[in-house]
Amino acid sequence: MDFSEGLGAIFVEDRGWGYIDTTGKVVVPPRFTAASRFSGGLAAVEVGQSAYNIWGYIDKIGKIVIQPQVNFNDNFSEGLAGVSIGGRIGYIDTTGKVAINPQYIDVGRFSGGLAPAQPKSNDKYGYINKTGNFVIQPQYDYAYPFSGQLAIVKLGGKWGYIDTTGNFVIQPQYGNSKFFVGYFREGLAPVGIAGGSKVGYIDTANKLVIQPQYDYADSFNEGVALVEVGDKIGYIDRTGKYIWEPTN
Repeated sequence: MDFSEGLGAIFVEDRGWGYIDTTGKVVVPPRFTAASRFSGGLAAVEVGQSAYNIWGYIDKIGKIVIQPQVNFNDNFSEGLAGVSIGGRIGYIDTTGKVAINPQYIDVGRFSGGLAPAQPKSNDKYGYINKTGNFVIQPQYDYAYPFSGQLAIVKLGGKWGYIDTTGNFVIQPQYGNSKFFVGYFREGLAPVGIAGGSKVGYIDTANKLVIQPQYDYADSFNEGVALVEVGDKIGYIDRTGKYIWEPTN
């Protein structure tokens, strides 16, 4: 179960999805057909209506504050959430008002005032600002939201990192069949070395600081990262030393 802002989604057979707090107390009784994480005090929930289901947003006591009206949703970030209306994706604010008109095929969350967006089918990805204008022109095969001052993008089959101007800080060079690259957190990012099958960690200067040796590796959080070796899971510190040896 993944808690966010003190609440975690639960599923109860024949009743649906609801939320509990960290003590296990039911805060929002199960009644939704799907439920997402809380972000900015709101969570997207799916509500069944006739032959199809649509999404709205609830607060932390389960009150619907944005009426179900869209068939695609994303969590709120920096006051905006991506939604699909009429086959195109735009953004709404926390009152449910359309803030950026639906005009994109795909979008990501806002971070640092920028969000990845694909303007039309089979086109490249760029980054828009909160007025919906591209400030980094579409040029990447795929793009992820910024984490700090860096974002992961794909170009020519390889993954690299750009800054908020769209310039490559780390040229596209990473990726393997199982894992491409991860977010920089606490100065390190997991990467799959091209041509190899293992994952290690680089720093923001593109120096390999933890050798590729894992089958999967997550980003660091509070000095610790989850890694997989075979079918076993362990935890390492920022030097690569195990603080929890891999176990089933």
